[in-house]
Amino acid sequence: MPPEHLDYNSIMSIDQIAAEALRLPPRERALLAESLWESLSGPHETSAETDDRATFALARERDQQIEVGEVSPVLHDEMMARLRR
Repeated sequence: MPPEHLDYNSIMSIDQIAAEALRLPPRERALLAESLWESLSGPHETSAETDDRATFALARERDQQIEVGEVSPVLHDEMMARLRR
């Protein structure tokens, strides 16, 4: 069976994948991170080409949502734990 048809969990765990990715040079890690980020779909999706004004506007909007209680902030470690589940 070709590797592309195997379940990735049967090949490597997420921790193994992360360990291997962290061995990459910084530029290659950045390219991998960008590629992974852009592969996600949802309201959090943002293009790497987003200009600074749009980025700052999004940050202000998220800050306002937190201020009015529309959303709750999540610590980085907690978010990473959720994503690994």
